[in-house]
Amino acid sequence: MRDSKIQSDNMDFLFQCILALRSDEECYDFFEDLCTVNELQAMSQRIVVAKMLSEKRVYSDIVRETGASTATISRVNRSLQFGCNGYEKLFERVEQQGK
Repeated sequence: MRDSKIQSDNMDFLFQCILALRSDEECYDFFEDLCTVNELQAMSQRIVVAKMLSEKRVYSDIVRETGASTATISRVNRSLQFGCNGYEKLFERVEQQGK
């Protein structure tokens, strides 16, 4: 198992539950039960920001199109540069599924 600063039995169980979801509808139901609307909006905003940054979009365009603060954009950018490559792996898989 990998060394992670967030790893715990509780996180393992959360991820097992997420991996067991089988449809968009199940995802909507589960995440709406699990998270607040604001938490879900923040997560969806961050992933859109990450996608735009990975496409080399500039901060001003990202702010205008997403409403994200420059602090949020900077945080996501740090994750893209120094993180665990989680965004990139998922973007690649989503792109492959779209083909």
